[in-house]
Amino acid sequence: MMDPNRAIWIKDPLAILADGAERGVVVQNGRIVELVPKGGQPRTSAAFFEAGDHVVLPGLINTHHHFYQTLTRALPAALDRELFPWLEALYPVWARLTPEALELGVTVAMSELLLSGCTTTTDHHYVFPAGLEDAIDIEVAVAKRLGVRVLLTRGSMNRSQRDGGLPPDSVVQDEDTILADSERLVAKHHQRGEDAMVQIALAPCSPFSVTTSLMRATAALAEKLDVRMHTHLAETEDENKFCEQMHGCRPLDYLEESGWLNARTWLAHGIHFNAAEMKRLGKAKTTISHCACSNQLLASGCCPVCDMEEAGVAIGLGVDGSASNDKSNLMQEVRAAFLLQRARYGVTRVSHKDALRWATKGSAACVGRPELGEIAVGKAADLALFKLDELRFSGHGDPLAALVLCGAYRADRVMVGGHWAVTDGAIPGLDVSDLIRRHCAAAHTMQVG
Repeated sequence: MMDPNRAIWIKDPLAILADGAERGVVVQNGRIVELVPKGGQPRTSAAFFEAGDHVVLPGLINTHHHFYQTLTRALPAALDRELFPWLEALYPVWARLTPEALELGVTVAMSELLLSGCTTTTDHHYVFPAGLEDAIDIEVAVAKRLGVRVLLTRGSMNRSQRDGGLPPDSVVQDEDTILADSERLVAKHHQRGEDAMVQIALAPCSPFSVTTSLMRATAALAEKLDVRMHTHLAETEDENKFCEQMHGCRPLDYLEESGWLNARTWLAHGIHFNAAEMKRLGKAKTTISHCACSNQLLASGCCPVCDMEEAGVAIGLGVDGSASNDKSNLMQEVRAAFLLQRARYGVTRVSHKDALRWATKGSAACVGRPELGEIAVGKAADLALFKLDELRFSGHGDPLAALVLCGAYRADRVMVGGHWAVTDGAIPGLDVSDLIRRHCAAAHTMQVG
């Protein structure tokens, strides 16, 4: 195992997403300590990793996911449905989630993300059937075992079908239980500072599955505990209509009235905001997780990313749940976002580097971690290294463009905080065949009931 205290030079990469680092970077003690320019040599005494076959990116950051949904990929009952009927088909299955099934679903999701070059991931877990009260604790344990950096959200729902919401009664909790567990999780797991590997945020599911009281109480608790907040917003036109009927206002107005329109908050989707609302988001420093694959699969619409950025809104990328993607591959999400936004805005406004920026610096803004998402001195040593030796890359010109345009899928090496979490395209110690076997068995048990 590499000594994290020893400096290592990621030497002479084929290409690197950084200026003035043509000969690579030196990392030590979990940090990037030096960029080595063209014709230069490291000033730091270091071992080296020959990166001549690798394209080096900042570790990708996933800003929206539902790990448990890997257990319901391509579920027949949910195919060819828009969001609300899709949820109605899936909630009864998710209500059968067990701790053992969740652990397998989380392991699959985090492993797939790591192998795609993702070094930091969020998760939005909001279903808590009886017996699954320790769901977030299970996720923390898996993250520590795999060595991935996480911002796990304590999701919640307290408006069920009996209250006019969508989820069944069996997966929701009362407000007191939600707030008490939120406080417990932050006290137990939330790490602060630039080296943090595990952080906790608070995340009511959506305006149609929680009460206004819970939204306001969550905002107050997040301020008290100094943690971030997350929710779905403006994903579909149906949601806009629901908000207007239920609360008498549009979703962003409801968010602001609930104390959520601020720099603590990042929102999933953000498709159906108007121009004035985008300016309000930018002024508040509220950020958006763009989920290109999910939005296309559910036909929810297309997030107006360039308009958002012009309004001052930082944009990150999220793979979203594996029941609406149906994968957890963040490098593929970069390509999907690039193509979707290129089609919307044209070749002069969206380049492959924009898509890479959304998945790195933009996503770092969403999770409130400015030390991530960039290859620069002082930043975290979170790196994703890709080879271009597959048939899909044959004949490529620009290596960075090839990653996006030719469809890079799997990283060869991934470093998190100076530690190799992926080597030679594999996660050390992970028996993938056994994981697939057990995960498929758990998925089948859930799906058939």
